[in-house]
Amino acid sequence: MEDNTQNTPPNNPDNERNNKRNQDFRNKKGFFKKKKGKPFSGERKNGNFVKENTRQPIEDSPDASAIENEEISTEDQSAAYLELENEDNESSSSEATSFEYKGSGKFFKRSGSKPLLIFDENSSDESEIPEVQEIVDTDISELQQTRKDIAKENPFLTRGCCKMVQTEKSTFSHSCSKLDTFDWLRSFPLGPNVPPFDCIEVRFKNSRKDYYRTTSEHDLHEGDIVAVEANPGHDIGIVTLTGDVVRLQMKRRGVDPQNEELKKVYRKARPGDIEKWIGAVLKEDKALFRTREIAARLNLKMKVNDVEYQGDDTKAIFYYTADERVDFRELIKVLAEEFRIRIEMRQIGARQEASRLGGIGSCGRELCCSTWLTSFSTVSTNAARIQQLSLNPQKLAGQCGKLKCCLNYEYSAYAEALQGFPPDDTLLNTSKGDAFPQKIDVFAGLMYYAYKSDPNNIHAIPVDKVKEIMIKNKKGTLVPNLEEYARKIERKEDEFESMIDEDDLNRFDK
Repeated sequence: MEDNTQNTPPNNPDNERNNKRNQDFRNKKGFFKKKKGKPFSGERKNGNFVKENTRQPIEDSPDASAIENEEISTEDQSAAYLELENEDNESSSSEATSFEYKGSGKFFKRSGSKPLLIFDENSSDESEIPEVQEIVDTDISELQQTRKDIAKENPFLTRGCCKMVQTEKSTFSHSCSKLDTFDWLRSFPLGPNVPPFDCIEVRFKNSRKDYYRTTSEHDLHEGDIVAVEANPGHDIGIVTLTGDVVRLQMKRRGVDPQNEELKKVYRKARPGDIEKWIGAVLKEDKALFRTREIAARLNLKMKVNDVEYQGDDTKAIFYYTADERVDFRELIKVLAEEFRIRIEMRQIGARQEASRLGGIGSCGRELCCSTWLTSFSTVSTNAARIQQLSLNPQKLAGQCGKLKCCLNYEYSAYAEALQGFPPDDTLLNTSKGDAFPQKIDVFAGLMYYAYKSDPNNIHAIPVDKVKEIMIKNKKGTLVPNLEEYARKIERKEDEFESMIDEDDLNRFDK
């Protein structure tokens, strides 16, 4: 057999050493041997060296402990678990572990810190070693970048903090809070003998707020991080309101300030409490994605929307939506073994889901339910019908898939204005024929009528004129036509202005 080393470039000083080394890797037929579990290395006919990296299974991933501790079934463990985020690997480096996506939701870890190498086969000069190119996996690289961006974002933004929480100073800001409350009684001082109100409002994640009893020893102000009573353990929250405005908020929400079961404020949060709180909050995103995977594997018809960890890292609240009743007893067992905490499941509606997630409405503004709207009232199609809106589900539905809450904003104004209008099906009898209504301009006080014989010719008639015609028709009198009662809409013609005199130096002397 012809020796392949004849094609090796003669100017390479390491040819003899490479030939001796490669003889150990050849079999009787002259082909290279491939050892199991080790990289395959050899030499092509054109003198190009090739190195194939062996791929390790997914058990070597940073989150392999989560799969090893799972006690469900080995067949389900081979399914897709997208656990690529590592808390210790927030800063990207050349030695960071990379993953490769191979379809079916499976990710494999690349061995070593070196990138996978390929050669440019279109090289014109075979005597030169072609340039090495690095394989770029767009799927996994984009996914990793997205997860890194999520990790770099502020996880306390949902708690009203524009910046990452620090142990030494408060970062709470009213401009970053959902469903924020303004203390309009701040500038009004209390009387000389009036004691301060002994309850405060504490904010947690998203729209969850609660009221706690405090004492004058605590001396709490807005933005303070406090440790409050929870069941079990304690929770960490941020003070949002103090003073008499809390009394009004409790009255609006139906909370009795004299209730003895009202929970208490333990103390201002210590640095150790805040550090544990920060660590618990950083687990929420990973727990959310992991829970969705487990729910999908258990074939549960539910959607996990949000996860909120308690401040002492002993309990987590999982918010979900479902169209039907869901038996999640098996899910709770798996989650308890997975996260080693107490699990609480709370079902919320589609509107509560939209308020927690947020978004931009069709008006171009942020959703009302995520900014200021706290109570959801029933919205019916009658509200759209009274406002003379077309009953198009795509235009009337909001981000939650239900009818928009803003349909109720002007409903009372339209209902009050329509009290002076005749019924929508009122016919007018004229000598030219009967006329039927086509539309109504509520605030302009106009009703648009057209003859049955000529439906394209529409006449705008004021409401008082319509009532006058109706009175005549009841007496058996026919009006000659609608043109006498219709309002004439005058179109302003565009006036031509000469622009010649603008360049005149004496134009201001006139």
